[in-house]
Amino acid sequence: MRFLISVIDDSTGSATPTEMTAVDAFNQRLMADGHWVFADGLTAPHAAAVIDNRSNAVVFADGPLHSAREYLSGCWIITAPNIETARQLAAEASKCCNRKVELRPFLGH
Repeated sequence: MRFLISVIDDSTGSATPTEMTAVDAFNQRLMADGHWVFADGLTAPHAAAVIDNRSNAVVFADGPLHSAREYLSGCWIITAPNIETARQLAAEASKCCNRKVELRPFLGH
């Protein structure tokens, strides 16, 4: 099964050197244990754009879809054999990056 672990933060690029070291070690362990698919950080929401082309009249809007104090600042995509393993990995992700995370399974996997 594949899962998305979303990192929730209220600022971009705010990781301390200690947090980055812990994240790097967590990433290495995910790779070694076969759970790694992808991980990366995101720019601040003001760099986002919303594109709507549902009615063949494309509309571009600069900025995020929703304005909020907290936002998605990065993510991991992992594989895990079950939800229990994914929850444990998400708990470790939260600990190493010192942020709240949200765990969601992908559809159909």
